[in-house]
Amino acid sequence: MSLWHETAGDSWEPRPALMGDLEVDVAIVGAGYTGLWTAYYLAEARPELKIAILEAEVAGFGASGRNGGWCSALFPASLDKVAAGSSREAALAQDRAMRATVDEVIRVAEAEGIEADIAKGGTVVVARTPAQLERARAEVEHARSWGLGDAELSLLDQAAAEKRLAATHTLGATYTPDCAALHPAKLVRGLARAVEARGVTIYEQTRVTSIGPHTVRTERDVVSADVVVRATEGYTPTLAGLEREVIPVRSLIIATEPLTDLVWSSIGLEERETFSDGRHLLIYGQRTADDRLVFGGRGAPYSFGSKITHADASDLRTHHRLQETLVEMFPAVRGHKITHRWGGVLGIPRDWHASVGYDPAGGLAHAGGYVGDGVATTNLAGRTLRDLILGNDSDLTALPWVGHVSPRWEPEPLRWLGVNAGLRAMTVADAEESATGKGSLVARAVAPLVGGH
Repeated sequence: MSLWHETAGDSWEPRPALMGDLEVDVAIVGAGYTGLWTAYYLAEARPELKIAILEAEVAGFGASGRNGGWCSALFPASLDKVAAGSSREAALAQDRAMRATVDEVIRVAEAEGIEADIAKGGTVVVARTPAQLERARAEVEHARSWGLGDAELSLLDQAAAEKRLAATHTLGATYTPDCAALHPAKLVRGLARAVEARGVTIYEQTRVTSIGPHTVRTERDVVSADVVVRATEGYTPTLAGLEREVIPVRSLIIATEPLTDLVWSSIGLEERETFSDGRHLLIYGQRTADDRLVFGGRGAPYSFGSKITHADASDLRTHHRLQETLVEMFPAVRGHKITHRWGGVLGIPRDWHASVGYDPAGGLAHAGGYVGDGVATTNLAGRTLRDLILGNDSDLTALPWVGHVSPRWEPEPLRWLGVNAGLRAMTVADAEESATGKGSLVARAVAPLVGGH
């Protein structure tokens, strides 16, 4: 389990499992953020609905309780990619909706009395090589071409960047205010209690094996429902017929012991900004409410056949590399204890484009493909699914991710070879840029595989 699981202040004893066939109005598969937000907004709008959530483990066991704690306006597909499938105006509407969603998560947490250690300090992405600085400048110029100003994304010079985050070799940074650091397990467990208070039943230790029109099959029972919502994200490939819908890619995290004020004075993050840098192989971090430094990244290999096991929470080599990177970025952390190491899987669709959809004829709804940007996006998904299921035409149902269909991933062994080659190439690309000071040719070559243009 993660640091978040351990410090959520909640019992993780499972709720009762489903025992026997069931008929409901809405059956939701997955008690993570997507499933819980969907249940929350449906129950709020239509209290008379009979809603059941089916969860293989316990609420918040998966990515919702293991992530880096960024409630961010980031959407996995770029404005250009979204516009290519819709229009410029629609892409900007998606962007605005994501920014507003950060505040909506904060609003609900406050309204429900969920103490999730939320601090809206924004995100700083430091540039630590000339190539990273050039990409930062290009990103801000690109934002300007879309009519986005400093209120959405600003370019910081070296002094301003170091004031927010004093990482080694910092040359500059980008900054957006549209992100809040939070305790993800406190949020997900609070949401579970909130939906139960509205009459929703959560069945835990209830593993779903397949989903069909108006039907959910578990290992023992059958659930009949007017609407079935698939909210399984990285675990989607475990369902029959959905093995190539997304791939489960591991992201791993470490956490330090609480650091002293002296150490934090050398690092920064006074507003609890979330942070990253401009490398190709993603890293991410935050300062927790109890002054730990939580630091994560990609790089753990993808398992053949999209296999998911509890062992995916650990990878000694990747955890060791994360610790080395953390100390390299922040030498003041050297010698301080790493108290927690964990990980989990996130869902990546073939085109790196999140989607939400509903087929009224079959009563099948879904949302996912967040590529690790799901803490806020799941909330937008829950509100959008509410409107789709209840037949409400709204600004949310008109957003361009509604009805988007991603292509399926290649069969094995092609996806195992391709995904792991892509992960390895990003590591090579970062080494290439450190050595040459120029943008990586390797990164440019593999960009289409890893979500670039």
